Amino acid sequence: MATSSMTSVPKPLKFLRPHYGTLKSHYEKMSDSGAKKLMADMLSVMALAMSAKGERESLKYRLLGSYGDIGSWGHEYLTNLGAEVVHECRQTEDNALVNDLMRLIAQIVAFHMKHNAEPEAVDLLMELTPVEDLSVLLESSLDSANYKRTCLYLLSSANYLAEPDDMLAFDNVYRIYRQFKQYERALFIALCLDNLVYVRKIFMSCDDLLRKKQLCYILAHHRKTFELDEDMCSEEDLEGLQFIIGNNKLIEGYLTLARDFDMMEPKSPADIYKAHLVDDLGVAGTIILSARENLATTYVNAFVNAGFGQDKLMTVPSEASGDSSTSWLFKNKGLGKASAAASLGMIMLWDVEIGLAQIDKYFHSTDTLVVAGALLAVGIVNCTVKNEQDYALAILTEYVVKEEPCIRVGAIIGLGLAYAGSKRYQVFEQLRPILVEDTNASLDVIAFTVITLGLVFLGSCNEEIARTIRFSLKNRSESELGEPLARLLPLGLGLLYLGKQDSVNETAKVSKTFSEKIRRHCNMTLLSCAYAGTGNVHKVRDFLGECAQHLEKGETYQGPAVLGIAMVAMAEELGLEMAIRSLEHLLQYGEQNIRRAVPLALGLLRISNPKVNVTDTLSRLSHDSDTEVAMAAIISLGLIGAGTNNARIAGMLCNLSSYYYKEPDLLFCVRIAQGLVHLGKGLLTLSPYHSERFLFSQTALAGLIVTLHACLDMKALILGEYHYLLYFLCLAMTPRMLMTVDENLKPLSVPVRVGQAMDVVDQPGRPKTITGFRTYSTPVLLSAGDKVELATDKYSPLSPILEGFVILKENPEYKDDH
Repeated sequence: MATSSMTSVPKPLKFLRPHYGTLKSHYEKMSDSGAKKLMADMLSVMALAMSAKGERESLKYRLLGSYGDIGSWGHEYLTNLGAEVVHECRQTEDNALVNDLMRLIAQIVAFHMKHNAEPEAVDLLMELTPVEDLSVLLESSLDSANYKRTCLYLLSSANYLAEPDDMLAFDNVYRIYRQFKQYERALFIALCLDNLVYVRKIFMSCDDLLRKKQLCYILAHHRKTFELDEDMCSEEDLEGLQFIIGNNKLIEGYLTLARDFDMMEPKSPADIYKAHLVDDLGVAGTIILSARENLATTYVNAFVNAGFGQDKLMTVPSEASGDSSTSWLFKNKGLGKASAAASLGMIMLWDVEIGLAQIDKYFHSTDTLVVAGALLAVGIVNCTVKNEQDYALAILTEYVVKEEPCIRVGAIIGLGLAYAGSKRYQVFEQLRPILVEDTNASLDVIAFTVITLGLVFLGSCNEEIARTIRFSLKNRSESELGEPLARLLPLGLGLLYLGKQDSVNETAKVSKTFSEKIRRHCNMTLLSCAYAGTGNVHKVRDFLGECAQHLEKGETYQGPAVLGIAMVAMAEELGLEMAIRSLEHLLQYGEQNIRRAVPLALGLLRISNPKVNVTDTLSRLSHDSDTEVAMAAIISLGLIGAGTNNARIAGMLCNLSSYYYKEPDLLFCVRIAQGLVHLGKGLLTLSPYHSERFLFSQTALAGLIVTLHACLDMKALILGEYHYLLYFLCLAMTPRMLMTVDENLKPLSVPVRVGQAMDVVDQPGRPKTITGFRTYSTPVLLSAGDKVELATDKYSPLSPILEGFVILKENPEYKDDH
């Protein structure tokens, strides 16, 4: 038994303890025989308690003894024997002895795997063999009863392994899951490794159409572009499966969720501002700068009604008729008109066919700014949704070559939003001439072209595109590199290497040859992107080192370094908490340019997850004497509360709108934050992490990074002409829901338990996976840290993680008690 120990088995050996030395002497005098081997077995067991420290006599006599069933001597004995084998293997160079020891290890591992001690078996093998060989060595001991616990322990161990062993541990888990035909679990591992070859193998191995549909839903939830072919599924199923991967079912599920929660009624910005709760002075004061107030209202309206297809400003009859006297569009000035037109894309988010029909009227406008906004709206509508028709490419490429800079910018950003992460080479072919041949292109056209290429080829490490962007960076004049917008150029380059760690090294070396004005800024941006989501403590230390330097005025590279701390540390909870403490120190001792970036870093660490300590810090900073710090803190309050409808943050922002009623810039930030807190009326999240924080979406993180880099120079960009950078947040927006569907993919309401996840690694028996749960009927809204399990045995879910769309299959063994 696993619990057997020397206290109970075998009892007579206790009485032999005083005679251990005598028995050893007698053993040496015995002639070779079966009895001598059995005597060695007994001495090996006695040595567990009697041998001198460091002698390893238990192992010595085991090698001299019989090769029978060593498991019968109990768990304690085998654990001790395993430790002695490890020490011996490290010190010996005798190959014959090593082979004997490995045979012994195989017996010990088989015993542990059979007796619910999988972690001990894995640890033993990790000590003695390369990590990549683990699944092969475990293969003979794995069965349907122990593979899940083995994989769970391997996954948790990977967090503490150095590179590249951590990824090799994931490889082993992937192979084990495929061996046991757990294709959904294997897909989560393949996506974590960002290995599309593995994804392809999973589809080729799986022969169940319903399970393939669930695999497609998982890919869509991760916002991963993946092209199926006839080797992976039959020709008649190909179109339907590709339709699911393209996220085309998202809008249908989102609106079902909204109807279930009775939230289809449009909300006006006035409902969000709660102006009746603010004193009369504040309300009167906002009328003075109506253009800025209208612009803020446009964004708030877009954020709050995102994806609902109707609102009280842009989809009302006066807008459809285009009457300029009553139309909301023409109550905005300058680029505000472009933002207003683009906001229609946000309201129609993910609903491509109806959305494009609604946007079409703006293409006939004589106002170039309205057309530019319409082009941006096309990109927003198609954001994270892919379909065969490729409407976005057909519409937007026509406008990329126009002369008016605003129209070009609208079309270029539209392409970036529509094809983020798709690696579509046609987009590069359209945009390459702007960077290589067009000598008259303005800086904003160049900057957004670079950002778009970074988004489309996200994490691809594509050398041809990197070379094109580097060429463009080197060709910029000193005066252009001094512009705030020029700081987006290194960001576009960094996005090519998002999460790819060492792959950035060559480009980082080349960046040292750039102009001195942008060299260090570029290096920090590249490193922060390359190690984003990895939890690499060495990089966090390096970024903190950069922040410790006291610089001359005008240096900007410490801003990306502060954001880099958050981007790297957000991977796991412990590192995240440590990063928050480090950022608190930077607030106290850092220079002013560092203090301005700290609120944004805090916002990223706790995005859509308003913890009390961070909320209190940001609330304090929102009254800071430095207006840039205050503005960053206000925007970050919006980010940490994004889509949560958090009453405490909403109250803080309501008070801030009264406090800053005479300061239009700060009031604008308050309004944006209010819109974010009520994002999608509380049904959306901006968090790039999903599937119980196991995966992070590169596309979502990229959208957040672009917006946060823009917020590093709030006055020049967000409060200047480039407020439409806020629309990059649409890349991170996703419903925070669980939608269960039947085998025909129709919504199916079932009872589920929603609670906080429990760590069950290495727990004996069948421990509870959630605590403090409540029971609901699907669809349900999920908060940060929530875990869901079915509360009925009537159905079994095809996905191991209940998030997004989950297909339920009827359980044939279920019997209704009634």
